[in-house]
Amino acid sequence: MIFYLPCAVESPDRILTNTEVRLGDFTNTNIKEIRDSIAYPPLINSHDHLVGNWFPPAGQNRPYINSHIWVEDMKDAESYRERDKVWLNDGSFDLIEGNARILVNLGIYKNLFSGVGLVQDHAPRQKPKYYENRPIEVLKEYYQCHSITLGNWWGGLKAEEEMAATGGKVPFIIHVGEGLDERTRGEFQQMQKRGLLMRNTMMIHCVSFTKEEIAQTGEAGATICWCPGSNEFLLGQTADIEECLERGVNVVIGTDSTMSGTPNLFDEIRKGHELKPSIPAKELYRMVTVNAAYALLKPLTYGKLNDLSGNLLLLDRKHEDPFENILRCNTENIRIFATNNHILYGDIEYMALFGLDETQYSTFKTGSREKFVFGNPSALLDTIQEYLGYRKTFPYLPLQ
Repeated sequence: MIFYLPCAVESPDRILTNTEVRLGDFTNTNIKEIRDSIAYPPLINSHDHLVGNWFPPAGQNRPYINSHIWVEDMKDAESYRERDKVWLNDGSFDLIEGNARILVNLGIYKNLFSGVGLVQDHAPRQKPKYYENRPIEVLKEYYQCHSITLGNWWGGLKAEEEMAATGGKVPFIIHVGEGLDERTRGEFQQMQKRGLLMRNTMMIHCVSFTKEEIAQTGEAGATICWCPGSNEFLLGQTADIEECLERGVNVVIGTDSTMSGTPNLFDEIRKGHELKPSIPAKELYRMVTVNAAYALLKPLTYGKLNDLSGNLLLLDRKHEDPFENILRCNTENIRIFATNNHILYGDIEYMALFGLDETQYSTFKTGSREKFVFGNPSALLDTIQEYLGYRKTFPYLPLQ
C-alpha cells in the first residue's frame, strides 16, 4: 500500500512534503491519500521497567534525597501492595514465570499505545523466550547493573563483568546519580574508577552530575537517559540537560515505570518540554529516535522513516511544525502504527484497507474514535480483575 501524505519526517534533519510512504505488500501499488496527518518512524523508549507499570505512582514520602530510599519506601505504598495481589516479586526476577507475564504485557501495551516500536526493559537479562513474539521489540542485546550504590541486587554479574561481556558491541545500562546526596554524587567517580564509562554506556537519570562530569560523559561518547517525569516526582529535580546538549552528550528519553514516571512516552516528551522549555521540540524528538538508536547500538534506520523497514507512525496533524506536533499528540491521535510490516494499532477504517485478520485484533472506542489493536488488552484487564476483585484502570490503556 502506498500512502500519499502532506508531511513525512524521514529524520530529524529531513522533512518531506507531499510525499509517498509505502507500507506492507510491495506488489500493492494502490495509492491512498491521507490528509491532515504527519508520518514518523516509530519512537524508541530507552528506559522502562515493563513489570513495574502499575498505577498510581508510589512515593508517599517525597521528595527523596535519592532513589535508593524510594526503592524500599515504595514497598509500603498502597499501589505496590495492590500490585502484589497480581504478582508477588520473589526476588528471582524471572519475568517468564507466573504472573509476571501479566504485568509485562501491561508494559508492552503502555508502549504500543504511544507509538513505541523499541523499548529497553531495564531488568536482569531474561531467557531468550522473553524477547520473542512481542508485538513491539524489547531490546534483547544488552548488559546491565541496577546501580553503583545497590549493585546488581536484582540479578546479574558484577558491573565490571557485565561491561566486559558487552565487548563494546552492545549497551551497558545502569542507574547513576539518581539523587542529591553525597552518596549519589559520588557514583560518577565510581563509574570512572571502575572502567564503566565507555561509548556503549547508557547512564540513567544522572540528576547529580556536575558540569565537569557532563563534559567527561560527552568526551567518552556515552549516553545519558533522561526521565524527567520520574525525576521530578521522586526528587523534585532533574538533570542539567541544557548543559548536556551544550557539551555534545548523546541524550535520550525514557519513561521509567509508572510507579514513578508519566503514563507514556508522549507524556514524557511533554514533561521534558515543560521542565526544559528552552530545548527545541526538534531536539526532544531526536532523543526518542536517532539518539536512542545510537545509544542502544541499533542501526540508525531504527530512528528514521524508510520503506524497507516496514515501520510507520502516522499521527494527526495538530500543528504545522512536525516536532511541535508530537507535543500535542497522544494515543487517540495515532491513525496507523506498524512495525516490521505488522499493523499494530490505528483507526478502525484501516482494518479493511490492510485486509487484517479480525481474529488477531480487538476493537474499542476512545473519545469519538473507533480503534483497533493487535491482541486483546481488555482481556488483560479482565485477568487483573479476577485477582483484585474489582476493575482496575490504567491511564495508558485507552479503553472505555
